[in-house]
Amino acid sequence: MKILEITTIKPLTPQQARIDGLKKQKENVAKQLKAERDRQKVAKAQQQINAVKFPNSNLNQ
Repeated sequence: MKILEITTIKPLTPQQARIDGLKKQKENVAKQLKAERDRQKVAKAQQQINAVKFPNSNLNQ
């Protein structure tokens, strides 16, 4: 790479930085929401499995 090919990256304006931060926050919240939904699906499936395995147990409450 030649020195002429290197370009400087300008700092973001406060407005651009805010938008960038909000986009990252949105992505993180979406990941957390998906993880929580998946966790709840797994927990519900485990309860159903336990209800079938142990029908007279107190575990299936």
